[in-house]
Amino acid sequence: MRILVTGAGRAIGAATCTELTAAGHEVVATARDVSLLEPLDVAMRLSLDVTSDASVAAAVEAAGPLDGIVNNAALGGTAPLESFPIDRFRAMHETNVVGTLRLIQAVTPSWRERGSGVIVIIGSVQGRVSAPLGGAYGATKFALEAMAESLHYELRHFGIRTHIVEPGYIAPGMKATEDLPRPAAYQELYDQWEGADSTLNADGRPGPEVVGRAIVELFADAASPLRIPVGADAELILGTRAQLGDAEFESVMRATMGLTW
Repeated sequence: MRILVTGAGRAIGAATCTELTAAGHEVVATARDVSLLEPLDVAMRLSLDVTSDASVAAAVEAAGPLDGIVNNAALGGTAPLESFPIDRFRAMHETNVVGTLRLIQAVTPSWRERGSGVIVIIGSVQGRVSAPLGGAYGATKFALEAMAESLHYELRHFGIRTHIVEPGYIAPGMKATEDLPRPAAYQELYDQWEGADSTLNADGRPGPEVVGRAIVELFADAASPLRIPVGADAELILGTRAQLGDAEFESVMRATMGLTW
């Protein structure tokens, strides 16, 4: 297949390109800064800013006919919602949510006429279970869950598959961003929460290649489910959440992660 990957300059995006190429696919790697793509063994490297209509249109045209897309480009940010800058909140949604839809809209008309195509959206366990200090990022991932589910219902009639991959904590984590407000009133919460994921990953966070391999598998298997958790922590959290009500789940997670806030 010929597959375009956004946000391919590092971490999950780069690992996904590597794993797809190793599996025999033709990969079109994209990032806003195309120089970040030089180390990758891919069929094509393109500049792509998912927040720009013109950039998306140009990249899709340059890429040529595609069989699949992996929507990975995203912004992160950790801070209490009380003080989260509105402009940063808006920018995260423009990249993570609107940018994803922008690329999907650019490819689906021709895929619908053709009767095939695979849409992959990189979600997160935080799109199913929100975390303290992660409300802004989680809001974008919850939105992607809704989009993926609707796309699944709307597009499978035309032979287009939709999948949302839900990683847990993956090394090396999100790209560092500019400092966000860190109100003193929340310092105890920061102290308790930062590093709490180590209780769920006793051997350390898995590397991004685990996500890349999961994506290779879903492209190979047309029967792959809509939602694909990746990582032992994601499977544990989502499995537990599915079995418990709000209060019970909160109690279990507080006890597991030592959160008293």
